[in-house]
Amino acid sequence: MRPVSTTLLAPRDLLRRMFDAAIAAAQPAHCVPPHLPDRPRGRLIVVGAGKASAAMARAVEDHWDGPLEGLVVTRFGYAVPCERIEVVEAAHPVPDEAGLAAAARIVARVSGLTADDTVLCLISGGGSALMPLPIAGITLADKQAIARALLKCGASIREINCVRRHLSAIKGGRLAAACYPARVVSLLISDVPGEDPCDIASGPTVADPSTCDEALAILRRYEIALPDAVRAVLASGRGESIKPGDSRLENVSTTLVATPQGALEAAAAVARGAGITPYILGDSIEGEARDVAKVMAGIARQVALRGQPFAAPCVLLSGGETTVTVRGAGCGGRNVEFLLSLGLALEGLPGVHALAGDTDGVDGMVDVAGAYLAPDTLPRAWALGLRPQASLDDNDAHRFFGALSDAIVTGPTLTNVNDFRAILIL
Repeated sequence: MRPVSTTLLAPRDLLRRMFDAAIAAAQPAHCVPPHLPDRPRGRLIVVGAGKASAAMARAVEDHWDGPLEGLVVTRFGYAVPCERIEVVEAAHPVPDEAGLAAAARIVARVSGLTADDTVLCLISGGGSALMPLPIAGITLADKQAIARALLKCGASIREINCVRRHLSAIKGGRLAAACYPARVVSLLISDVPGEDPCDIASGPTVADPSTCDEALAILRRYEIALPDAVRAVLASGRGESIKPGDSRLENVSTTLVATPQGALEAAAAVARGAGITPYILGDSIEGEARDVAKVMAGIARQVALRGQPFAAPCVLLSGGETTVTVRGAGCGGRNVEFLLSLGLALEGLPGVHALAGDTDGVDGMVDVAGAYLAPDTLPRAWALGLRPQASLDDNDAHRFFGALSDAIVTGPTLTNVNDFRAILIL
């Protein structure tokens, strides 16, 4: 591919092309078909959950030449028309009754199968909230309250999912156990740092080595108030998940069909085509969003001013899942909070532009993917009477970038490989 001169492509346009390429690399129509199983002697039952599950189901229908049936649950607005697989929409990130009913129906569909049958599980990010089937003794209201508290306290996705697995009748390997003795083929689109299948939709089809005691310790660490029923389930061990070595998981195979690394590599290819050298700093970066931004700003400043460790022009790419501890009146959003903190740390450094967005099109609890940052972002904000530091302190970066018309709205992307960050240094 012949490089495009960087003088012909505005920084904002180049950043958006990289973001779009990252999303396209994880589209189910592209990544699911190569991994479909052989036709079984018995039935093929398709089940799944996540923001990409409906698009994954459509990809299966388009490339499967035999009979099939099934049910998947996805986020409101993420449905894709399917002919043989039922698609249910439910709430995310706080679960609702629609997700509860869908999860119960999924378990019912895979119960009573034989060894001749195959269950194709289509799992992607968001599946934890979309399949909120509580363990006996816990209510949906209990799970909703804990979900809200965990989302605001700054807990990592691993910590959140550890708790979810031990309060669920479907996560932590329980869905695969319900399928036994049928063969289970799980196709996963990863949205978690480290790509551990246990943390993708809280691992409904894989063994879980974590324990109820660990889940209880996490809830205590963040001082989350527990309903008596939840405390009893965890303290008694009744919430233990399916452990490694369980015979019901012997006929389960798990394949990652799309990952954050693949998305970053697709973005890197776009940069090279524009004559910009890409550097992937990591696909599993975690930490408080505003703190990660300060580190990234230090690297960008060293590149821009010292030519170390890389020479400009270049773009610094990274992925993973940062966290936001919401203490102000704003709604958070880890990508926009990262970007606002980055802007404050860079102080308008010339030649540095950035984009941060969630590849599912939803940053936090707002239907905005992320935003752009340019050297003139802070001056434009001050001219409008905005106070950037105050906005960051109030966890109100979504309102800040919206006022500047720098928000990125993609609509439902029908996939999710987590955060995307690109810092362009010219």
